[in-house]
Amino acid sequence: MAAFLRTHRRRAGLTLEGLAEQTGLTKSYLSKVERGISTPSIAVALKIARVLDADVGQLFSDSMEGNAMTIARAKDRVIDQASSAESSVYDPIAPALVGKAMQPFVVHPASVMGPKFMDHTGEEFVFVHSGSVEFEIPGQTIHLDAGDSLYFDANTPHRMRSVSDGGATVLVVVYDTPSTGSPSGDSLEAHCGVSR
Repeated sequence: MAAFLRTHRRRAGLTLEGLAEQTGLTKSYLSKVERGISTPSIAVALKIARVLDADVGQLFSDSMEGNAMTIARAKDRVIDQASSAESSVYDPIAPALVGKAMQPFVVHPASVMGPKFMDHTGEEFVFVHSGSVEFEIPGQTIHLDAGDSLYFDANTPHRMRSVSDGGATVLVVVYDTPSTGSPSGDSLEAHCGVSR
């Protein structure tokens, strides 16, 4: 991700300060992302991709190739499960496919609920593949078990955490509707217990 971000930032003629201004993120945070020290949440990656006019899945990919179709083999993905207790782990699906309307991810949610709710443009689909999660909107907590799903307007403030001893695996598909504004980065980071 670091190489892709730096390359596309430079191609766009932006300094770290310029990218920070346009995304509303700090220069320090973006520097950590470029150096591979920090991994942004899906929502923050959406903001960065929008400014760089890039596909958000590419920000999580080691490959910058784009095709009309892509196959993502389970054996080729590397998941760092060790950090999923304190921060969520995002595994992009089809990151090499450029210009897709939907952004699919396999998410291993943190076991600690983020302090803030997130909301962003578009729609979101959540499918619990294994384990159990708590999905929270203001005033309501929804318990989802393996096989359960939820589809909602992503403008609804929301956050999620794993409530399984062994963690949970969740398919999250974000449809980021085109808009003149960008999603709320501060609230988006809280989606799966991620903080800067």
